[in-house]
Amino acid sequence: MKRMLAAIVHNEAGVLSRITSVLNRRQVNIESISVGVTEQPDFSRMTIVVHVDQLAETEQVIKQLNKQIDVLKVSDITEEPHIERELVLIKVNAPTTTRSEIQAVIDPFRAHIVDVALKTIVVQVAGDTKKVEACIDVLRPYGIKQLARTGVTGFTRG
Repeated sequence: MKRMLAAIVHNEAGVLSRITSVLNRRQVNIESISVGVTEQPDFSRMTIVVHVDQLAETEQVIKQLNKQIDVLKVSDITEEPHIERELVLIKVNAPTTTRSEIQAVIDPFRAHIVDVALKTIVVQVAGDTKKVEACIDVLRPYGIKQLARTGVTGFTRG
């Protein structure tokens, strides 16, 4: 099962390595990880999407992460009302004859064409994982040349 963990950590070198080391020791698969400086430059926010077999595993991981000296707080926000976003760039085969069709297909996703070349275009889409996956599925028949994902970032509402 997928779980989304949100962490506030010190903004220092080596913190990411120590966090991933804890997850590695617990043999937890990291599906997505994003890190960025918060409104306070001394701290970073990490959003980690992990795949675990049991809920008890998640609780153990959170306990071990909270013991790390550079970690201020880690919490599982999967079940809480939260906002999550992911950014994806998709390079698609796009001869001039199909570009308007591709534009029409991506419009419902509020996706944008951010680069145009002779034979390809690059589409940018941002949203929750389901929206991103749906957009990728719609573009797949045109021929995806490259795909780059930022990973999920998020925090609780309110």
